[in-house]
This record gives sequence, structure tokens and C-alpha cells, in this order.
Amino acid sequence: RAGRRIWGRPEADGHRCVAMEILAAALGPLHPGEALQVLETYLALFRRYQSPPENVILDVKANIASCLNDMGRSDEALVLQREIYASAVALRGVSHENTIRDGYNLIVSLFKLRRYEEVTTLLRDQLLPAARRSLGPNHRMILNLKQSLAGALVGSPERSRDDLLE
Repeated sequence: RAGRRIWGRPEADGHRCVAMEILAAALGPLHPGEALQVLETYLALFRRYQSPPENVILDVKANIASCLNDMGRSDEALVLQREIYASAVALRGVSHENTIRDGYNLIVSLFKLRRYEEVTTLLRDQLLPAARRSLGPNHRMILNLKQSLAGALVGSPERSRDDLLE
């Protein structure tokens, strides 16, 4: 299907899509609102003219969630992060490194909303066991996950002494 031509290039041109990704990455840290618009447009174009692999869609959605968090729209980011993590588990399995990364991003969103009990449960039941099995005990992500667990336990009013000693 032929797409519209914008600035002399078809909408779905590969160079145009790469340029949109680069633009969104450059805008993201300082201008998350503009980066969000670029990412949403990129995802819509990508879906309209191609059949993108699910892992690519998950990566773009993760970038969208990051923009939402940066804009203070943490509730929206959390909904999207939950969707991303569930899709990643279904697509790759819980022990895949990218799934663990998506789970960590979900943890970050939960932290922003002070949902420490959910953080603790997700880390203890899924992320830490999967990460230990697949990444090994000395991987950087293990340290990040343990640090997140410590932060959640300290922030939780229902913590016990045994929890803190963990």
C-alpha cells in the first residue's frame, strides 16, 4: 500500500522511521512531551505500514512509558508498564533478560506511586528468582533489583524486622 509522501519521502520510509527514533531519543531527557508525540506518531506509522515484531512494539511502548513518567503522568505510565511486562512474559518468558528489564521498569513506576507492597511481591515472587537463574548472582541487574527491594522494604509501613535483615 502506497503511503503519503512527506518532505519527498514516503511516510513509511526506513530512513524517516530511524530519524523519528533518533529525534525521540534526543528530545526525551529535556522535552518528554515532544518526545512522546514523536514516539506515538512513530508507533502509529510503524503499525500502519508494517507488521512490526512484538519486541519492537514493546521497546517503543517502554520509551512512551518513560516519557509519561518524566512528564509526571505516573498513573498512565504504570498502566502501560504493566501491559509491557505482561506482554514480555508471554512473548519471551519471565527469565529473559529483556523481560527482567521490563519488570524493573515496572518496579520504577510502582516506586513513583509508593506502591511498596507490590514492589516487594513482584521482586520476591518473580523478578529476583528469574534474574538469579538466568543472569547469575553478580549481574548488575541483580544489584539493581536488590536495591529496589531494600528501598521498598524501608518504605513499607508493614515491614518486619526479618524483612529488613533480608
